[in-house]
Amino acid sequence: MRQVVLDTETTGINPAEGHRIIEIGCVELIDRKLTGNHYHVYINPQRVVEDEAIAVHGITNDFLADKPVYAQIVDQFIDFIRDSQLVIHNAPFDVGHMDAEFERLRAGYGATEDYCTVLDSLKLAREMRPGQRNSLDALCKAYGVDNSARDLHGALLDAEILADVYLTMTGGQTDLNLYNQQQRGQQAGPGQIQHQPIKNRPALKVLAASADELEQHQQRLELVKSEGGKCLWLEH
Repeated sequence: MRQVVLDTETTGINPAEGHRIIEIGCVELIDRKLTGNHYHVYINPQRVVEDEAIAVHGITNDFLADKPVYAQIVDQFIDFIRDSQLVIHNAPFDVGHMDAEFERLRAGYGATEDYCTVLDSLKLAREMRPGQRNSLDALCKAYGVDNSARDLHGALLDAEILADVYLTMTGGQTDLNLYNQQQRGQQAGPGQIQHQPIKNRPALKVLAASADELEQHQQRLELVKSEGGKCLWLEH
């Protein structure tokens, strides 16, 4: 299972008003493990970056002046995300800008969904933590992820932080072998769940009931039966 955790920075909020992507940062996960493979690029938006946006990410117009334009990086970017599941925090924002960039090229590039699927980690967090703050910073605090290096927003840094948050937030899923059964040649039958073996697990501590506790338990069963209840334990 290949996932790509992605973040972008832009010239402003709304792509319908001509705002452009100026930075893309991606990190790769294979079978829920960071591979160290990443994609990062700054892009000349061919327009002015709004002051409000610069205050968020610190990327200036002068800095972007000699960077490649989107048409020069699009094929490499698509190659990196192709056939993956994108993990994006507040996915409609980033995907909206990506789709606008593809459409602007007018060269048959289609839309983001033509290359990959998308998981919105903000939507997932809201389902897991209803009524709570679920910004990336709030999730870092909730799940103990270090974001001390995050003075300003940056696409690659935010993608790395989001990867840690996502893996921690969904950590309970890592013991289930639900996605690579065919790779291992072990096709599960309907309704079956195969579990990954847990290595180096300490022996479980078994606590036996005392004679007094067994006697109290038996008395309770007898009471339930005397009041018309059905106790399967007393039928054997």
